[in-house]
Amino acid sequence: MSTGLKPPIFIFGNTRSGTTIVQKVMTTHPGLAEWYEPNALWLYADPGRIHDEFDESDATPRVQRYIRNRFLMFQRRHGNRIVMEKTPQNILRIPYVRAIFPEATFLFIVRNPFSFISSVEYKWQVPVTGGGVIRRLKDMPLSQLHHWIRRYLIQQINKRVLRRKYLSIWGPRYRGIHEDLKTQNLLTVIARQWAIPSKKAEHDMAVFEPGQILRLKYEDFVDDPISDMERICSHCGLEMNTAMVQAAIEMVKSDRKVKWQRFDPGELARVIPEIRDEMERHGYEIPPDIITAIHDLPRSDRVTWETLLRTAEAEGAPPKIESRT
Repeated sequence: MSTGLKPPIFIFGNTRSGTTIVQKVMTTHPGLAEWYEPNALWLYADPGRIHDEFDESDATPRVQRYIRNRFLMFQRRHGNRIVMEKTPQNILRIPYVRAIFPEATFLFIVRNPFSFISSVEYKWQVPVTGGGVIRRLKDMPLSQLHHWIRRYLIQQINKRVLRRKYLSIWGPRYRGIHEDLKTQNLLTVIARQWAIPSKKAEHDMAVFEPGQILRLKYEDFVDDPISDMERICSHCGLEMNTAMVQAAIEMVKSDRKVKWQRFDPGELARVIPEIRDEMERHGYEIPPDIITAIHDLPRSDRVTWETLLRTAEAEGAPPKIESRT
């Protein structure tokens, strides 16, 4: 039996977009080993960087050797099975990952931005748990420990001492997020956490050879996981089995697609300019109640209001501007 590194399988996708459920269901296959979010490993090239964007130039020979050796160690510890890895921040590092593992198999999954915003807004309120601390430390190179401890202490002070509702930062750190947190409201930042990685991923995946990456949508996967699992197995050269089917039946839930409705439609209407282009790219439509809310925004939001009105009219909603003052 070969003891060399087998080509890994990577799931690219934003946080809270279905990467976990896809990984959990797929790794019930006996030939796969699940590696869940070793983010610290990927930061090896520059652990002090204040954003998560890495490219080919960061994949130096030293970085490649270290990360590939860690994958080989993980593979050997897990019965020499193929490693299926997912780290949401890697949606901002696709060229970097591909430069380190050009032989890998790749999946990409996207989720409706309103569901993303709802789920991520909640996660911004929740500090890392004890289990999360242990998991992060287990995969963390010692050279990164002081960087992580600093970020951890800041989060704990914000939540435990200052009693702030939200963490200082959470989720994918696109370039410029720290400046946005000083000047924008949180929903706008979260909307950008969806749109900016989506746009960057599309640009970065454009250089992939045809058929090298399989695209999925979260909504399709939870509606019909068996069909998508068959596609994934075919793409990865795996054979579907009954254990995987049973796992899909037990694990996959389709009742999480409308939890964004806990928000006032007017709040979501204001972030449409941030997400509209990427929504169109992925085939997502603006829900009718948000279109109505766009028309009901006050004219005091002049620039935003006019942009949103054009968006709503493009969607075919009846204009109601004569009633605004």
